[in-house]
Amino acid sequence: MHPMLKPALRRAWRDRATVQFGITPAQAVVVSPVDPATGHFLELLDGTQGLPFLYERARVLNLGPDQVDELVARLTAAGVVDDPAAGGPAAAAPRDRADMLERLRPDLASLSLVHPDPGDAAGRLAARGAMRVQVRGAGRVGATVAALLSGAGVGRVDVLDGGLAQPGDVAPGGLPEGAVGERRATAAGQLVRRTAPGGSPRRGREAERTPLSLIVAAPREPLDVYAPSAADAEEWIGSGIPHLYAGVVETTGVVGPLVLPGGTGCAGCLSLGRAERDPAWPRLLAQWRSGRQRTTAPACDLALATALAFLDGDLPASTGSRWEASLPQLDWRSVPIAPHRDCFCGAVGNTRGEQASGAARPHDTMVR
Repeated sequence: MHPMLKPALRRAWRDRATVQFGITPAQAVVVSPVDPATGHFLELLDGTQGLPFLYERARVLNLGPDQVDELVARLTAAGVVDDPAAGGPAAAAPRDRADMLERLRPDLASLSLVHPDPGDAAGRLAARGAMRVQVRGAGRVGATVAALLSGAGVGRVDVLDGGLAQPGDVAPGGLPEGAVGERRATAAGQLVRRTAPGGSPRRGREAERTPLSLIVAAPREPLDVYAPSAADAEEWIGSGIPHLYAGVVETTGVVGPLVLPGGTGCAGCLSLGRAERDPAWPRLLAQWRSGRQRTTAPACDLALATALAFLDGDLPASTGSRWEASLPQLDWRSVPIAPHRDCFCGAVGNTRGEQASGAARPHDTMVR
């Protein structure tokens, strides 16, 4: 082991015998009591040396090997220690590409806090690089999400859309002004390649054979965001592909539901449940879909979506729920999408995805 105090956690002394790691209540860890010798020893935990060397240095401070082992074990259990050499061959891949690692150090730092076991963050970052995500839609939301996923190290991001990019598709972090007039899918593909850390993401036949880890449905048509197609959902659920809906409808940004096939409510459940609550809904939807009232420039001044939590192995709050934020107050609300008894997806009676994995982290952890 090469113990390293996590760089993402700033360290400060609360008093002469108490050290706090981390700033926010969600991450703060308090270590006490800490005598001067132990305080000096903490400075040695930088990940460059293994335990045998640390034992030798600790003897100078009158700390025995057992004391070192106990301290490192307690700090590791508290989530403040990482090991840059841990995680196996897969975790070593990002470290071997310095250009990529420098771009992704902030992501690695964040992952080290969310997934506290030594080497776990590097392993999950490497796992991103082996994933393939498909983004359906290259408008303001879809193109920005695709760039976000590519920039965060997802190995392959495919973007599907038709037509030519319009001035209204241009957005910071999304399609640039120079893309206007190009095919949306082509322009989005170029954007994905530009934002990929360490050069272009994986391409070729092997990458194309990689199973989809996630589909992000970010259609430019507002109705397809707010009332997504159950037919599309049936195809994805039949293939067992997790999928997330994201977009903007009028002045409401929508994220979710994140659908785990057969485990959480899907687009079909959403449609059936809404029709039960509002019998006029199917009639309204048929009129809106008729095209007679379709606008040439749907309202879209809010882009809200991220799929990274799911790709990194967690279940975000959008799992089986839809998050909506409306202007002008930007008031967020969660709308559960309950599995419907008449839906083809079969999620009724399955508790998968009802709660996020892992217990809540305590605000402070005392290590003695």
